[in-house]
Amino acid sequence: MNTLKQNILKASNTVLRFLFFIVIVRPLVKIVIGLRYHSPINLPKNGKAIVVANHNSHLDTMVLISMMPLRLLSKIQPVAAADYFTKNRWVKWFALKIIGILPIVRNKMDGKSDNPIELCKEALEHGKILIFFPEGSRGEPEKMSELKYGITKLAKECPEVSIYPVYLHGLGKVMPKGDAVLVPFFCDIAFSEPMSFQQYQADFFEVLKASFEQMHDSIKYPDWGYE
Repeated sequence: MNTLKQNILKASNTVLRFLFFIVIVRPLVKIVIGLRYHSPINLPKNGKAIVVANHNSHLDTMVLISMMPLRLLSKIQPVAAADYFTKNRWVKWFALKIIGILPIVRNKMDGKSDNPIELCKEALEHGKILIFFPEGSRGEPEKMSELKYGITKLAKECPEVSIYPVYLHGLGKVMPKGDAVLVPFFCDIAFSEPMSFQQYQADFFEVLKASFEQMHDSIKYPDWGYE
């Protein structure tokens, strides 16, 4: 009986997750947030991949998930801090069941924390598409912080996994850190070619940083020639 209840609850959460992204998030992205694309879209078409993006707003995750095919929704897991997203019962349920985060415990009471690389590696081995913010946390609106080395450690552990760099601009103004009110604002998005650790190895971190710089420049100095 307990197994039956768990299966029903799991199915209900799956339906709610699909409805949330179909009924709320996708219309929000299309109507309230005007996304302007500065390069052809490069996002995973199947499982076992990492989407890496800069991070200014909680909307970053929503926008990235909304851009991927609905058939992949069950595979998408944003990597997020457990202490922030599990601080109360309702936030925890929404983060885990509707957004589908991969929670990383950073500061346990005994001084030990999860190994985020191992947790991410395990998720990838199960065919997940991870959304990974290599800055580590949300920075100031429209200012990209230095990339942390964690993405390189993960890429090295999973050298064959494709990594999709994405640069988002404007979402920090639509919903800045600490603000819960949406402000309609045009947003820009740029994509880089997928890469993997196998391709670059010792130069991987520098190549990834360069790809973010190029995407930033494509937004600051737009060239619409690809159309």
